[in-house]
Amino acid sequence: MDDDPLVCDSMRRMLEVDGRQVALAGSAKEALVHCAKQAFDLIIIDYLMPVMKGDKLALTIKERFPQKPIIMITADAEKVESLKENPLGVDLVIAKPFRLDDLREAVNRVLLKQ
Repeated sequence: MDDDPLVCDSMRRMLEVDGRQVALAGSAKEALVHCAKQAFDLIIIDYLMPVMKGDKLALTIKERFPQKPIIMITADAEKVESLKENPLGVDLVIAKPFRLDDLREAVNRVLLKQ
């Protein structure tokens, strides 16, 4: 989930290369609607979004679906570096820009924890 359609499309294509099915959301509200209607193995959200930041969305999702793994992506490298721990509700944080291998490694790492 990212508010930038180009980022969403790029991540979708990256994940589909590995045979994963992907649903996209352009806002926190849309993401919550998707989560209520479908079961997902993993949720990827952006940190900096309008209306609701990714850490707040992660907490909201974890309150409703505590077992769902969440990866948060962010272009704010300083934010990533300053985090001593992942924000509450977030299983892994990765910085943008990232390569397919970075995304693949993050997804596999989080899904293997389950």
